[in-house]
Amino acid sequence: MQKENNSAPQSAATVRIRHRKRSNEVNSEPSKANGGDLLVNDNNKYKSMWIRTYSTVWMIGGFALIVYMGHLYITAMVVVIQIYMAKELFNLLRKAHEDRHLPGFRLLNWHFFFTAMVFVYGRLLSQPLVNTVTSDKFWYQLVSSLVKYHMAICYFSYIAGFMWFILTLKKKMYKYQFGQYAWTHMILIVVFAQSSFTVANIFEGIFWFLLPASLIVINDIFAYIFGFFFGRTPLIKLSPKKTWEGFIGASVTTIISAFLLANIMGRFQWLTCPRKDLSTSWLQCDPGPLFKPEIHTLPGWISQWFPWKEISVLPVQWHALCLGLFASIIAPFGGFFASGFKRAFKIKDFGDSIPGHGGITDRMDCQMVMAVFAYIYHQSFISRGSISVEMILELILTNLTLEEQQTLFTKLGQILQERLGHS
Repeated sequence: MQKENNSAPQSAATVRIRHRKRSNEVNSEPSKANGGDLLVNDNNKYKSMWIRTYSTVWMIGGFALIVYMGHLYITAMVVVIQIYMAKELFNLLRKAHEDRHLPGFRLLNWHFFFTAMVFVYGRLLSQPLVNTVTSDKFWYQLVSSLVKYHMAICYFSYIAGFMWFILTLKKKMYKYQFGQYAWTHMILIVVFAQSSFTVANIFEGIFWFLLPASLIVINDIFAYIFGFFFGRTPLIKLSPKKTWEGFIGASVTTIISAFLLANIMGRFQWLTCPRKDLSTSWLQCDPGPLFKPEIHTLPGWISQWFPWKEISVLPVQWHALCLGLFASIIAPFGGFFASGFKRAFKIKDFGDSIPGHGGITDRMDCQMVMAVFAYIYHQSFISRGSISVEMILELILTNLTLEEQQTLFTKLGQILQERLGHS
């Protein structure tokens, strides 16, 4: 009995000692965050650099091929990226034990996902789809009906999922099920509310998708390179390997690249012309004043040092500087947000689908922030007007009967003849 009584205090003391050791280990993490985890101090940095470089080359090559293939293929790529992002985020809070007691619960998540996809892309691509099938009477009537009742279809699809969720509620599983329900809707907001702007940018002209996306890639690459070779000063505790040297070096490189890339991309009609349908045919259009070169004479002191006396600048290059500034200073905060998110869930990456980079979500954090800004900037400072001929035609074709369209055509012709007669 005495031995048992003596062993109890000893075990309690042992527990306290272990607890102190653990607390000391936890407290040592901030010191690592303040410089111990920098790439400069990473012994395996060259191996990870080559893996990351190899993956980057393949991604850039595949991305360039898809851009060359056109708007529809780029949109398909965005859809695939959204599916992978949703898969990674769905798995983040998944618990195998609870899922075994809820057969079909994962399927419900994907039901909500594809309902949101039909809703978002139905609104974005309704006009290009109508323009594509206008010449075929059967497809035109079918598509017009789908466009007209699109919102009702999506609503009843969501309601079906809502009822499905209620009917699958199980005792002692309520908290987990409602948590998954809320998590699913947050994923839909993160994935679709932001990436839908990406698709809108694509059909405004590949230029407005490609340039912002390229600037994020350039900023990411040069932040890694400058941090790899020169990084000494930690930038933010949420992301221990980010340094001020990498941040500043990448910012300067990104802004310069924005100005130069805009000049190169702005000279190709394939990139600058908006797409009005879902075909893959070649594009020809009037690029507008933004993409017509202007000649600027350089000051005399510059021509003394360089052989150029004049330079050709596209007006869109000045807008590109704003995009570059945002991509280098504001967009990285999307990455910091993702880093904090991963720390909250105690994971290193969202997935492992890209060697050396992590998951798809790890690469899309800054891209989503940039896509929203690019769309808002284009609509606020670039777009010529909120009402276009295509929008009016869509309203006429989808909401008026054939007889009403003929009446409108006749009256419009009479009005135009009267105006031409008075002139």
